Amino acid sequence: MVDQHPVNKDLKKVLAFREGAVETNKSVTNLGIAIVFLVFVLIYTAMTQTEGSTGIFVIAAAVIGGYMAMNIGANDVANNIGPAVGSKALTMVGALFIAAIFEAAGAIIAGGDVVSTIRKGIVDPAGMADEMTFIWAMMSALLAAALWLNLATWVGAPVSTTHSIVGGVVGAGIAAAGASSVAWDKMGAIAASWVISPLLGGVIAALFLLFIKKMILAKDDKLAASETWVPVLVGIMAGAFSMYLVMKGLKKLWKPDTAMLWMIGFGAAALVWAITKPLVKRAAAGLENRRKSVAKLFTIPLICSAALLSFAHGANDVANAVGPLAAIVSAAGHTAVGSGKITLPFWVMAIGAIGISLGLMLYGPKLIRTVGEKITKLNQMRAFCVALSAAITVIAASWLGLPVSSTHIAVGGVFGVGFLREYLNSRENKKRRLTRSEEVKIAHRRLVRRREALTIAAAWVITVPISGLLSAALFFAMTHAF
Repeated sequence: MVDQHPVNKDLKKVLAFREGAVETNKSVTNLGIAIVFLVFVLIYTAMTQTEGSTGIFVIAAAVIGGYMAMNIGANDVANNIGPAVGSKALTMVGALFIAAIFEAAGAIIAGGDVVSTIRKGIVDPAGMADEMTFIWAMMSALLAAALWLNLATWVGAPVSTTHSIVGGVVGAGIAAAGASSVAWDKMGAIAASWVISPLLGGVIAALFLLFIKKMILAKDDKLAASETWVPVLVGIMAGAFSMYLVMKGLKKLWKPDTAMLWMIGFGAAALVWAITKPLVKRAAAGLENRRKSVAKLFTIPLICSAALLSFAHGANDVANAVGPLAAIVSAAGHTAVGSGKITLPFWVMAIGAIGISLGLMLYGPKLIRTVGEKITKLNQMRAFCVALSAAITVIAASWLGLPVSSTHIAVGGVFGVGFLREYLNSRENKKRRLTRSEEVKIAHRRLVRRREALTIAAAWVITVPISGLLSAALFFAMTHAF
């Protein structure tokens, strides 16, 4: 059959070519901006940190630290804002703007005052032969973690930056001081968190979604039910985030006892409930009595949760980017490597804060789409449950002394709401009289994409081993080359 529209075919080819050219130019531009940032870091440290014979190592470590920070921004921050973007509560540009500001603010205002020279005390620094061995080990760990994060971002897998740097430290520690230098009991707890984190996040998110379905969506008058329960849920969110921020984000500035922490949580919950109740009633007055109207009521709370999660992440995880760098700066200044804790200089913190925000702006959209859109379909209610689960799970895990990953929790929450929807749909379909063709069609309809689930799970399992092996290889290569 002769093509009746050759012009249309040619036009499509031209448009496809133009789209490819735009994407290529964008990639080149982003790479150029990233390189300019790293060159700036190099120049700054070369001008200010060249004292002593180890100055060159501080300069190299600063560049690697900046590279690591950008990779954290590209990969890890997606978990905070991905659900908000996937649910259409925020546009991609708006989410990037909010997250970049709050990540940087969290890192600079409430970032850790001190960091352990070896992340979580996993490796005994006293086992290092000398100062230079320690510096090589930390540089290897930092570079290995950054390279693994870069690869994970490229394949579209959100992984734990904490686990990446832990693996790097273990690999370099074994290469530098032997397997006996590793605290294997702590490594066992970290391995357990691979299972604990996503399960806790998924279960809590699913329970909140189930509550919303039963108490609001299943009611005949959904808006009346919303006026009762949405302020309660938003109050719970406010209480949880208040406790989360004090425990994790503001630990540099203030460390209240348990009683005060609970008072803060209940006080914030009550205050926000009182403020939200009339606002929800006013917003619901002009809406239709349907599910989409209820979802709209969660939009503003969801945006606030994305901002608060970003602030807490910047405050809590900046040490993953610059902790080893700070350790190298301290060692280069002839502080004993076994002294346990070191001061985190402001310029080191600034590299981490700027790098995380820059990496998010340049390379974050890919992982944001993975978390927010590719795993399962999210609306504002489901995304709200994921964000609330992240805050509550971290608080619960901290009290129980469980080492959990915020990345695993957030992604587990997304899986949790997706699998709950699958289960409820399946149960509902069993009550209906379906034809054979309908049963086959429904059987193949899955609300959680298995391919994404398998890719992410595989990346989680291999994060520590891969970053450890890469770190050990880099340590041997660097020490033999120099």
